[in-house]
Amino acid sequence: MTFRGRNIRYVDGGQVMAKKGCWSWLKGGLTVDHSVHVNIFFQSTDLTATEILVENVRLQRFNKTQWRLKQDQVIEKVRKNKVRFQVSFQNKTVAKGSLISIKQIKPSFLLGCAMNYKILESDSYKEWFTSRFKLTSFTNEMKWYTTERVRGQEDYTLADAMMQLAEENEILVKGHTVLWNNQIWLPSWAQAITDPEDLKNVTINRINSVMKRYKGRLVGWDVLNENVHFNYYEDMLGKNASAIFYSMASNLDPDVPLFVNEYNTVEFAREGVGSPINVKKKMEEIVSYPGNMKIKGGIGAQAHFTPTQPNLAYMRYALDTLGSLGFPVWLTEVDMAKCPDQVKYMEDILREAYSHPAVKGIILYAGPEVSGFNKLTLTDQDFNNTETGDLIDKLLQEWQEQPAELPIENHEHNDGEEGRIIGVSPEISLLHGHYRVTVTHPSMKNFSTNFSLEVTKEMGHLQVVKLEI
Repeated sequence: MTFRGRNIRYVDGGQVMAKKGCWSWLKGGLTVDHSVHVNIFFQSTDLTATEILVENVRLQRFNKTQWRLKQDQVIEKVRKNKVRFQVSFQNKTVAKGSLISIKQIKPSFLLGCAMNYKILESDSYKEWFTSRFKLTSFTNEMKWYTTERVRGQEDYTLADAMMQLAEENEILVKGHTVLWNNQIWLPSWAQAITDPEDLKNVTINRINSVMKRYKGRLVGWDVLNENVHFNYYEDMLGKNASAIFYSMASNLDPDVPLFVNEYNTVEFAREGVGSPINVKKKMEEIVSYPGNMKIKGGIGAQAHFTPTQPNLAYMRYALDTLGSLGFPVWLTEVDMAKCPDQVKYMEDILREAYSHPAVKGIILYAGPEVSGFNKLTLTDQDFNNTETGDLIDKLLQEWQEQPAELPIENHEHNDGEEGRIIGVSPEISLLHGHYRVTVTHPSMKNFSTNFSLEVTKEMGHLQVVKLEI
């Protein structure tokens, strides 16, 4: 589905994998900043003659306030739970006036940031990064062309040092990448291999080497990077190469999601190769291969946006499509070239991703000036925030629950079995995550009890937490 109006370019609004003999629902849209009449085009990518029947076309208009309101409603539903505390006290004196203090220790949803080897060379970079982020991926340091520049001589020095830094600071790491399906990003010596059997053997060695080394230490793996856009391994080893590599990876580390990681999926519609439909199809091919049905899949959308107004309606359609398989969707390399409205556009993009139920994590392809990230630069050379850096700090704070205090109310109820007093707190809406809960009494200095609490969607919309003092 494509929109075109006077003096505006073609704007792709959405796609659907239509099936013969039945109706298919095509959902999408466009973002506009002025009123204009548009024509809607429906086009098939099938090379054969195709008859397209269209029925019940509707365009619903949303202004920015309405769009943001819808985002907030979804966040309240999918990122938060209502929580009520029920506290059992030994006597009425302790119950009356007691307070519940709540502090989030770790949020479930993480806004992360990539890091590169330059973090090992700068204490200021380390301090800046570790004080903000709890999720990362390495730009190049885990890639094959870094860890085995010379055939048979593996060197994980940089990746190991960065893993150690992350683990010491309780930063989760997503592995990037086991393999790459574009020949030019293999080690130079591997690019020169012409014998399929030789290529197969060195590739299997690579998979075993990197995945065994970091087993149990990562939150996911990009297994065969950009295997929708490129098909080098399929050309060399056969059409099922991707599926076989994912099977091997799953056998080596069955507990982590294994991602298809692609570009031009949520950010750019016209190219078509990396469309949400094609990415979904690739993952379906992988998990439908014999023996792969139990693979923990994942969808990675790199999200390298152009420096123009993002089409949020298309992005929402894309995330709907990617999420329809039920696998976690991550934005894995989010950036945008510098432009006057970069802060505004980035906030729109990040809020759209955060408000989508399928999205489980976001990693920025960004950093301070010293790190060399020249598109999404978050600080200057002295580690003073750029405007984009201020935006990221704002979102980090907003997406982590702020400390709160709740009074104990309704403490007249008596538990007949033990003669205890039951106090109940007001309901509070909390972001999913791990919390420390402390019960205190303002007039009793030595009275303080701590509890751990996990707020998750699995607990239902209203989570009643029972504490005994």
